[in-house]
Amino acid sequence: MTNDETVLHLTDPRAMRALAHPTRLRLLGELRLRGPQSVGMLSEVVDEAVGSVSYHLSKLAEHGFVREAPECARNRRERWWRAAHATTSWEPLEALDDPERKVASDLLRRAVLERYQAALNGYLTAEATFEPEWVRGTASSDNAYHLTAAELRELRADLEALAARWQERSDPDRADARPVTMIYHAFRRPE
Repeated sequence: MTNDETVLHLTDPRAMRALAHPTRLRLLGELRLRGPQSVGMLSEVVDEAVGSVSYHLSKLAEHGFVREAPECARNRRERWWRAAHATTSWEPLEALDDPERKVASDLLRRAVLERYQAALNGYLTAEATFEPEWVRGTASSDNAYHLTAAELRELRADLEALAARWQERSDPDRADARPVTMIYHAFRRPE
């Protein structure tokens, strides 16, 4: 596992399997989206018992995904946590020659896909409650292309650059800003 202040790059299959748990993915996502939170606050958000949330946070901490934020606590009994990095990445190509890592990478990718689906379903359920200007900006697409492997890599680089540009612009402190999720996939279709 290598990391810097913003990105945690996974190579350890144990860390991949640990993160692949739906509750852990959700907890990490909430900490990244909302900032440091107490175990009690997270318990309410993910609708899990405090003990269960504490257990999952300890597993996330064991692999470097989260860390405690004691400066946020109002007293010694209150435990606060923060995401250790802004993003987590792993490269499926790196796992092709390692069966254990391949299984762990696939497990994590499927768990992330389920989180994406849950996020989109949550949006669709709530869409009628949003102001029209927010619905107008919503986008879903499944474009089909005929590309070479090199062009697919170029598309990936373009998408990553686009996401990075908008991440730089993101500011949760603006009064009119709301959380927005971008989900886009680009891959060769099985024949």
